[in-house]
Amino acid sequence: MSEKVNHVGLAVADLDAEVDFWTGALDFERVGALDADDASTGQLLQLERPGLRAVYLRKGEFVLELLQFRGAGLVERPARVVNELGLTHLSLNVPNMDAALERVRAHGGEVLDDTRLWDVAVMIRTPAGQLVELLVGFETPTTDLGE
Repeated sequence: MSEKVNHVGLAVADLDAEVDFWTGALDFERVGALDADDASTGQLLQLERPGLRAVYLRKGEFVLELLQFRGAGLVERPARVVNELGLTHLSLNVPNMDAALERVRAHGGEVLDDTRLWDVAVMIRTPAGQLVELLVGFETPTTDLGE
């Protein structure tokens, strides 16, 4: 039915800090921005006066939409855990784990050190608290891997 995934949206409190993190730490490219009008955006998102500002970041074919709601505000929640219903995390390949983790820390992210599996996998949190899995040497599964 759908032709392809268009983007994934992530609500953030500090748009500038998140743009710096995703572009500086994880090598995403800023490809666009949008100051949306409240009438149509409010109708689509079912929010009254959202005051939406969005920035679009690209890595390969993947597009991440960072959303800042200046009018409607944000609903605060506790830190997400991976067994919570809904989208749990993004997963990115990096060429060198130690260098990637250094950049994550330098750009305001948090490395969850107790999740680290040698030099091949670790979970991090962005400044907004989004879980991201960093992997070295893993490709996206294209067949069943078994149980």
